[in-house]
Amino acid sequence: MASVAPTDDSRSSDGPITRWVTDWGTIVVDGLTMVGDITLFAWQMCVWMFTRLPLQGTLLPNFYQVGVLSLPVVALTGTFIGMVLAVQSYYQFASIGLESRLGGVINMSLVRELGPVLAATMLAGRVGSAMAAVLGTMRVTEQIDALETMGADPIHYLVVPRFLACILLIPALTVMADFMGIVGGYFYSVIILGIDHAAYQTNSREFVGGFDFFSGIFKSVFFGGVIAVVSCYRGFHCLPGAEGVGRAATAAFVYSFVLILAIDLVLNILLDAIYFALWQHSATIL
Repeated sequence: MASVAPTDDSRSSDGPITRWVTDWGTIVVDGLTMVGDITLFAWQMCVWMFTRLPLQGTLLPNFYQVGVLSLPVVALTGTFIGMVLAVQSYYQFASIGLESRLGGVINMSLVRELGPVLAATMLAGRVGSAMAAVLGTMRVTEQIDALETMGADPIHYLVVPRFLACILLIPALTVMADFMGIVGGYFYSVIILGIDHAAYQTNSREFVGGFDFFSGIFKSVFFGGVIAVVSCYRGFHCLPGAEGVGRAATAAFVYSFVLILAIDLVLNILLDAIYFALWQHSATIL
């Protein structure tokens, strides 16, 4: 007697618990598979990066796209963020008579958190999505396959220059965001709100130290690496067609933004522990 092949109707006869377990199992397996693929992708990129650096002709265009063309949007974003912080913080501080300490709060928030995170977010939206779209288009039009046919490794030729551009230039973009945010906060606080200039500057120097500035720059390097790896991976694994390219660009930004926030949390916990161990503990002993 011939056996009957299972159909899709057999799944509909399963109970709700079975369907729930099946759906969540599929999500977990797909997630673990993607994590493994990204890990192998990043490993191949690191091998090529430490084995043979890309040519200058492939590095400089990516440096220009990532760094120079991102400066205006990062500077504008940092300026308005500094002003927004001044607007939102002034009335709360003025109600308790501490408006002169507004400079320390604004500058600390900028150099430790908002500057690096917003610079990385702008980079993920402007550069990361573009990377995924360009590489996705190359995958759809079989240009990546043509590179392999000619004997060139696509990861070395396409991914390594973009990765180096992101991790090397995002610290400079973070510094620009910090600087413009500080200028914007100072302008709105001192010029518009009328806070005393000397008190604003004094509190800024007292609250913000070198470790705070270093923390933001240190975190930005990890943010740039995540943006490059995720965006290039999504482009390399783009689905066929124009819709696949659009989904790859959207997924590159969404995944990069979520990972930026997750890495920011982990690095904040680590840096706070280091700061307490090196400075606060020493001050307690003294």
